[in-house]
Amino acid sequence: MLKQRRQLFEFLFIICDLLTVSFAWIVAFWLRFYSGFIPVDKGVPPFKSYFSLLIFIWPIWLFVFRGFGLYRGMRGVRRSREILSLINTNAFALLLLIAIVYLFREKDFEFSRLVFLYFGIFATLLTILERTLLRTVLREVRRRGYNVRYVLVVGAGKVASDIAARMRLHPELGLQLLGCLSKDGISAARGLSLVGSYDQLGVILRNISVDQLIFALPLEDHFLLPELLAQVGDSLVDIKMVPDIYQFVRVGGAIEEFEGLPVVSIQGSPLEGVGMYVKRTIDLVIASLAIVFTLPLTLLIAFLIKITSRGPVFYVQERVSFDGTPFRIFKFRTMRVDAERDGPGWSKANDNRVTRIGRFLRATSLDELPQLLNVLSGDMSLVGPRPERPVFIEEFRSRIPRYMLRLKVPAGMTGWAQVNGWRGDTAIDKRIEHDLYYIENWSPLLDFKIMLITIFRGFFNRNEIA
Repeated sequence: MLKQRRQLFEFLFIICDLLTVSFAWIVAFWLRFYSGFIPVDKGVPPFKSYFSLLIFIWPIWLFVFRGFGLYRGMRGVRRSREILSLINTNAFALLLLIAIVYLFREKDFEFSRLVFLYFGIFATLLTILERTLLRTVLREVRRRGYNVRYVLVVGAGKVASDIAARMRLHPELGLQLLGCLSKDGISAARGLSLVGSYDQLGVILRNISVDQLIFALPLEDHFLLPELLAQVGDSLVDIKMVPDIYQFVRVGGAIEEFEGLPVVSIQGSPLEGVGMYVKRTIDLVIASLAIVFTLPLTLLIAFLIKITSRGPVFYVQERVSFDGTPFRIFKFRTMRVDAERDGPGWSKANDNRVTRIGRFLRATSLDELPQLLNVLSGDMSLVGPRPERPVFIEEFRSRIPRYMLRLKVPAGMTGWAQVNGWRGDTAIDKRIEHDLYYIENWSPLLDFKIMLITIFRGFFNRNEIA
C-alpha cells in the first residue's frame, strides 16, 4: 500500500512538473514574439517549430529532476533545500536542452536565444511555485490524518524524546509514532510510550504494520546496531538513523559526503561557498552607496570633532573578526585622547571621558560611520557580531562557553544582539546568545531584516554607548 501511494504521488509530481515546464516554454515563446516587449525584426516563426521541442524538454526535465532526487520523499526536509535543488536542476536541464538543440539544429532555422533565457527564468520560478503549492496541499492532507506513515523508534533516551516531540509539533509531516523500544523494555525518557525491548524488534515488525523504523540509540547502545539490523532481516520497512552525536553538533554542523562516505560535520562556518559571495556582494553594494550618501554628514562630523576637542578625528583600534583575524577598526573619536592612560576598559553611562560631541555620536551610533571603510576592505560585514578587542576576547573565552564561535562569521557594524537592545555595557551572555542565534540562522533575508531594524529602530542607544 505504501509503495502504491509513493508511486501515485511521484506520478502526480511528474505530471505537474511537465505541465509547468510546458507552460513556461509557451509563455517564453509568447513573451518573445507576441508581447511587444522586444521588437521582432525577422518575423514571427511558426509556433509548431517551438512546440515540437517539448519532445526534448519533457525527457530532459524528467531525467534531470529524477537524477537530482526531486522525486524522493521529502517529509521533514526544509523547503529551502528543495528550492535550491529546483534552481540547480532547472539550470542544468536548460544547459542540456541548449546543447541538444545546437547539435540537432536545422541549417535554415535558428531558435531565439531570448526564448531560452525567458524559459529558464519562468521554468525555475513556476516549478518553485508549483512545488510550493503541492507541498502545501500535501501538508494539509497529512494534518487531517490522511497519507500517514507509522513510525517505530528503536531507542528511548533523549534522542528518541526529541524525535517524538518534533512529530507532535509537526502533524503536517504525516508521521505517527507507534512507540519506542528500550534496552530493557521498562526504562524510557519522559513522554515516550514503550512497546517493547530491543530483542523484540523482529517480532514487532512481523506483527505490526510499520512504515518507517528510526534508530535513535544512546551512544552506549550503538554496539547493538548489527544485532538489531539482523532482526530487521528482509523486512521492507524504511530504515533511518539519528545518531546520538547530534547533541554535540555546534555552529555550522551538517551531514556531508566524502568520496561516498557520510560525514557528520560537528562544527564549521555557515558562510561558505555561495553564501560568503552573496554576503560580500551585498556588503560592497550597500557600503559603497552608504559612503556616497553620508559623505556630507561625515565631513560635518569630522569638522565638529576637530573644533570641539584636541586630538585626531578618527579613533583606530585593534579588533578581531572572522576566524580570529585581527584588524584595525575605524571610528569617529568620541573620547579625550588620554582616555585609556590607565589601561583598556568598558565605557560607562555618563562617562566623563566622553566629549560633548562624542556623547551625541555614541547615542546615535554615528561614530560607527567610518566602519563602512572596514566593510569595503573586507575586514567587517554590514551585519554580524560586534568585533571585540583582543584583551577582552581572552577574558571572555575563559569564562563564557561557546564564546569563540561568534568568530565563525565576519564581525559586523550591526547585529542581531544590537537591534534587540544588547549592546555596549550589557549582559555579555545575552549578547553571545543572540550572536549565536544569528550565526545558526544566517540568511541574506535575516541580514536585510537586521539592516531595516537598525535603520528604523536601532540607531539610538539608551546607554549612550557604541
